[in-house]
Parts: sequence; C-alpha cells; structure tokens
Amino acid sequence: MTSTRKSSWSRTRHSGAAAVALTAAAALLAGCSSDSDDTSDNPLAGEKAKAGTVVVGSNNFAESTLLADIYGEALKAKGLKVTYKHNIGSRETTYGLMKNGSVTVLPEYNGSLLAYLDPEAEQQSTDAVNEAVKAKLDKKLTVLESSPAENKDSVSVNAETAKKYGLTAESTLADLKDVAPDLTIGGSPEFQTRQQGLKGLESVYGLKFKSFKALDAGGPLTQSALTKNTVQAADVFTTDPTIIKEKFVVLKDPENLFGYANVTPLVTKDGLSKEGVATLNAVSAKLDTKTLLDLDAQVQLDKKDPLDVAKEWLTSAGLV
Repeated sequence: MTSTRKSSWSRTRHSGAAAVALTAAAALLAGCSSDSDDTSDNPLAGEKAKAGTVVVGSNNFAESTLLADIYGEALKAKGLKVTYKHNIGSRETTYGLMKNGSVTVLPEYNGSLLAYLDPEAEQQSTDAVNEAVKAKLDKKLTVLESSPAENKDSVSVNAETAKKYGLTAESTLADLKDVAPDLTIGGSPEFQTRQQGLKGLESVYGLKFKSFKALDAGGPLTQSALTKNTVQAADVFTTDPTIIKEKFVVLKDPENLFGYANVTPLVTKDGLSKEGVATLNAVSAKLDTKTLLDLDAQVQLDKKDPLDVAKEWLTSAGLV
C-alpha cells in the first residue's frame, strides 16, 4: 500500500530556496535567452506574452531547458507561434513570471511545486498531488497532465555493490534490508536526519546502514564517492546522467518514501488553445523516467544541443 508522504524540498534545483529575496532575482534572470522580450531590471516586470504567442520558460538547469524545448517544439509543430525564455532562475522568479503572464508554459515537477505552494502538504498519489497544486495555484494558472517521468531522490548503489548482492533495476529498497548493515550510504547532511532520508529508510523499509557519509545533494561529491566505492549507496536523482555513465542501479521505492516529482507543465489558463493543451498532454504521456534519463545523458554527457535532442525525440516518438 502506498504511504502518505509530505512534500520534500530536498533539491534546491527543483524547489527553490524560500529565503531567496526577489530583489536578488534580477541577476538570475540575466541568463535568459535572447528571444526574451523582457528588458526590465525587475525580473517580475516582464511584458505579458503577446496574443497568439506561447512563451515557454525554463529554470536554470539543463533538464529544465531540455523539457522546455520538448514542449515548445511540439507546440511549434502544431502551428503555434512559440518563443523561449530559458534559464530564468529560481521558482520564486519563474512563478512570478507565470502569474503576470510573461511566461505561458513552464515544465515543473508536481511534488516540488506543491512543496513551494504548501510546505505542509502531503503526497498520496500523482493525481492527488496535482489536485492539491491546482487548489493552491494562482487563479490564472493550472497544471496539465503529469508525465510518468520523475526526477526525484533515490537510493542508488554502484555497479560493484549491485553485482556483489545481485541487485538489478527491478530491485526495491526492501531488498537492501539484509545487506544494509554492510554498506555505507552517502547524501547531503540533511539526508541523515529527515524522514525522506535515513529516518524514513529505517521506519518504512527497515534499513539500518553501517554508517553515513555527509556529501552533497546528489551532486559531484556524491557521484564521485559512489563511483570510487567510498560509499556503496547514495542519494542520487533519478534522471542524473551519471547513472548511465557509471552504471549505478536505482532501487525502486514502492512505498513512495521520496514522494512525487512528475514532470508536469504549469500553464496560464488563457495562454493555450485546446489543441495546445492536447499537444502537451500527448508529449507528457510518452515521457517516462528512462526516456528522460537518456535524453539528459545526450545533453549533459554527449554535449548535444538540447534543441536538437528535443526535436529528434519528438520525431522518434511520433509527436511531430
């Protein structure tokens, strides 16, 4: 049975830091693409999208840019006029631009968005998370159908550990119960004390690890430690291309300890036609975690242009 979990803010790249002052956000917006019409020093003073134009935005990390290109190019293929505002910055900034109509479409992560809107909200299912998001959103905004693709925390083991204990992509966290006492697990310092971390791994799955090593939140320190076998298990995000490069094995989380982080378009209600809505829902329906991981690897490991990767996948998926 799926457990009820509170939303997590474990990733600053998805949740944004609540304490970030909006007066500092102008520097973040400076990284926007050249097709942005906003020239104001105030990042929340962007011009409203022109009638008949869909403005697709992205936050300032590679996967968000890729997803924006995927959704935007799908809309272009249906004859809609699309412009981009890439690398906007934190959620505080992007949400403000959505509310004032400067951005029409933004790829979001439903559980992280809910955590931003209501830090105390609980997560029971993808649909329940989306309904809770809709109830908390500004009245001019809504979310469309979520994709199966999720970029969220996971416990992953390195190839050596997986081989030693017979762990595969079909293994779950419960399969670690007998071997956890032999393993060192790594993650951010907060991972040691939060429910969506060691506390929950013990209370939900009965896992008691030999030791914990404080690293970073799924970043280069964690990746390096897992690769070098300094730790045998670690908190790694499920679409991190290092999983492919280093052959890490992501353990399934059937009890949804780590909540929900489905890729979900956040849109302005009056900014998309019915055809536009149907187009984005069709894209989301075909985007799963394995696919997104592969696409991320093409961009971040193979250094391909995200726009080219987006177009290629949309064609191969029969969406354009």
